Amino acid sequence: MTFTVQQSIPILRIFDIAKAREFYLDYLGFEVDWEHRFDDTAPLYMQISRGDWVLHLSEHHGDSTPGSVVLVQVQDVEALHAELSAKHYRYLRPGIEHMPWNAKMLQLIDPFGNRLRLNESLD
Repeated sequence: MTFTVQQSIPILRIFDIAKAREFYLDYLGFEVDWEHRFDDTAPLYMQISRGDWVLHLSEHHGDSTPGSVVLVQVQDVEALHAELSAKHYRYLRPGIEHMPWNAKMLQLIDPFGNRLRLNESLD
């Protein structure tokens, strides 16, 4: 049998569910696939997705470190930039950067300091 990767899902630490929902669902357009808590007072762990882009968000201590970086290879970063700009999100107004490795990058910083770097290769 040959080793293959089926999917890689980053886990990002969150500290405020309302802020996480505002950023990831309202602003970025993700949908909640599922949520889990061991009981009503336990931290939240959830999976969100936007098409094939899947993330796990966790309130659990030890699940990731605030300020983590996720690099996402994308196509048509300008379309996403236009969509996000039209929403007038009060806490972030990202721009597209032209990178020295012949790419365009849109960096999004969530309310917990995590960075989502959306990279479109121009090769």
